Amino acid sequence: MQDIPTSGKSGDAKPHRSIFERLTALIAPEPESRSELLTILHDAHERNLIDADALAMIEGVFQVSELSARDIMVPRAQMDVVDITKPIEEWLPMVLSTAHSRFPAVDGERDKVVGILMAKDLLRYYAEESFDIRRMLRTAVFIPESKRLNVLLGDFRAKHNHMAIVVDEYGGVAGLITIEDVLEQIVGDIEDEYDFDDDEDNILSIKAGEHGPRWRVKALTEIAQFNEEIGASLFNPDVDTIGGYIADHLGRMPHKGEVLDIDDLRFEILRADARHIHVVLVEKLPPAVSEDELAS
Repeated sequence: MQDIPTSGKSGDAKPHRSIFERLTALIAPEPESRSELLTILHDAHERNLIDADALAMIEGVFQVSELSARDIMVPRAQMDVVDITKPIEEWLPMVLSTAHSRFPAVDGERDKVVGILMAKDLLRYYAEESFDIRRMLRTAVFIPESKRLNVLLGDFRAKHNHMAIVVDEYGGVAGLITIEDVLEQIVGDIEDEYDFDDDEDNILSIKAGEHGPRWRVKALTEIAQFNEEIGASLFNPDVDTIGGYIADHLGRMPHKGEVLDIDDLRFEILRADARHIHVVLVEKLPPAVSEDELAS
């Protein structure tokens, strides 16, 4: 009996390609470099074959393979550490205000990291009469500044670590890095309670504070827009954004939770990392009362 050719509609059949698609595949060469591949991916995004989030994550994966720990680490000077040679009462307020889940524990100075303290382990301080902070420490992981982020991410996953201490070529502490720092290079900033629902809203009015009206402000907000919407008169010819204005005013990158007053405005850093301010809380303060007004 002669076989009857199938119609090609079975579930196992490969999708039919047009003659034009097959000719294009023969003529167009495969990408020979990463830049050519990214060009193809950008073209696919422009033709709505992949969305912006997918493209951004793919680019993030490429970037992770090119960056090393020194590129994204929190520098030594900005590390929030606990000094176990001091009474717990001295550094406990810092633990509460920064709200990190783990802290490098040092023995007197920042170059002597002796372990990692989990914030949750401090609960034992209130439950145990003979609390020994050294017994609570987890083993610290040390890595060189040159370690590639893709290799580090694999180590984090394999060894179930979330933090590593970065050391320089002389063995001194250069900074620290967390698994969240690496993942944010791929997926962007990990959302928290301070993220905005609308990407277009740079300034969000929120419930008034103790002194006056308050706003949540993206650090990339232009100073001109900030002044117009909040009724301020900030000016700095060297910077364009609120985040840049704050960093230039301080002369350094502020910490999360840091508060500073500029004119009649109070700025609280809601979210920041070693390189950027992301979100700030702005509160309008009441006008300052002069000595003459107090005397009258």
